[in-house]
Amino acid sequence: MTASNERTAAAPEFTAPGGAAASHHRPGTVLAVIVGCQLMIGLDSSIVTIALPEIKDGLGLSTGGLAWIQNAYMLAFGGLLLLGGRAGDVFGRRRTFTAGVALFTAASLCGGFADAGWWLLAARAAQGVAAAVAAPSAMALIAVNFQGPARVRALSVFSAVTGAGAAIGMLAGGVLTEAGSWRLVFFVNVPFGLVLLLVAPRVLAETERRPGRFDAGGAVASTLGMTALVYALIRAGSDGWDDGRALAAFGLAAVLLTAFVAIERVVRQPVMPLWLLTGRDRAASYLVQLCLTAGMFGAFFFLTQYLQQVLHYGPLRAGAAFLPMVGMQFAVVRLAPRLMSRAGARPLIVAGTVLLAGGLLWLSRLSPGDGYAAGLLVPFMLMGAGGGLAILPLNATILASVEPEQSGAASGVAQTMLWSGGSLGSAVMVTVYGSVSSGRDIVHGMEAAFATGAGFAVAALVVAVLVLRVPR
Repeated sequence: MTASNERTAAAPEFTAPGGAAASHHRPGTVLAVIVGCQLMIGLDSSIVTIALPEIKDGLGLSTGGLAWIQNAYMLAFGGLLLLGGRAGDVFGRRRTFTAGVALFTAASLCGGFADAGWWLLAARAAQGVAAAVAAPSAMALIAVNFQGPARVRALSVFSAVTGAGAAIGMLAGGVLTEAGSWRLVFFVNVPFGLVLLLVAPRVLAETERRPGRFDAGGAVASTLGMTALVYALIRAGSDGWDDGRALAAFGLAAVLLTAFVAIERVVRQPVMPLWLLTGRDRAASYLVQLCLTAGMFGAFFFLTQYLQQVLHYGPLRAGAAFLPMVGMQFAVVRLAPRLMSRAGARPLIVAGTVLLAGGLLWLSRLSPGDGYAAGLLVPFMLMGAGGGLAILPLNATILASVEPEQSGAASGVAQTMLWSGGSLGSAVMVTVYGSVSSGRDIVHGMEAAFATGAGFAVAALVVAVLVLRVPR
């Protein structure tokens, strides 16, 4: 990462188009602030996962309440990302970025002090709202501050942090939980957030503010619709597909998501301009992102369960088990800019989805007698390499298809697909697990869940092969 920043600092393409005042600071410093925020946001998608057993015991939560600690963050994040992208356009991306970091830091502090389940759930939802405010501006600030080869290098670092953040969170969660308490997984964000708040206003160039309106109706309809859909899937997995509440939630989700599309068609300034989904390569990239993250996030949840329940690893050892995935991802991301300049984006996306699908298919063949080396090491490396190859060219394809002044909306939709895909994928895989497993056969249920994740990856591969036509 240091070497990448040094090369970026020497590049002449560091500019600030789209009405932004040029920054006089080194591009490496600017990039460090942006990816620092992205790392903090990405970590919180998974850092709590390892600590969930201790949280359950400490706060006396039920299994259902425990599941919503993770879902509250991801649903608020994915559902409000589009509104966060609009806020960056209206108020200025640096200002919005800083506000999101401030709220995220405060919510993390509140979560660390939580002494009741409802308090922790509220803090997690607030973290998701804050992440939705900051994340679109983070990616858009790269488009604003970097051009040409410098943008590709900056996106490679950003993509590495985005893709590896969830896996790094597993390791960090294990270290903090075993070293002290589950509360540390929240408190750790506070010093990082304070540093970002001090540095960001000094090094980031502000963008031009463009007057506009907020599509509150669209944001509410999409967020509540996704929440209802995830609730319905989880409820169906635990209580059966004929459960009345599950069926009612499915119906409510259909109504709300249909209303969202209708609102976006008629409102003057929609939170998600539907034209963003019309370009062939851009729409295909969004769909590939959604499917890939659906498989990966669901796999992370079940991998932690396999390590702790089947292999009987402690929190620290379970977190460290993800290191091969993280290392492979970072190694591949360093090579991705060179490979993309020679071969183009599409071959890397296809290769990444093939590797990810292969890793998930391997996991679907797990048996109770498989240890770490025989059952998990190779799939971890395949998944790390696949994510590292695919994320950068997908982000580059999306940003290259829009003008700089539209980068906020485009990046907001990109990250909405990423986090909404993770939430939906986890819910679907949990539903499959509940339908297949029994109290005595959890490994069989996990195999079915991993096979479902592989199905998501195969769907991404089909889209990449048949739909994407990215010019070299």
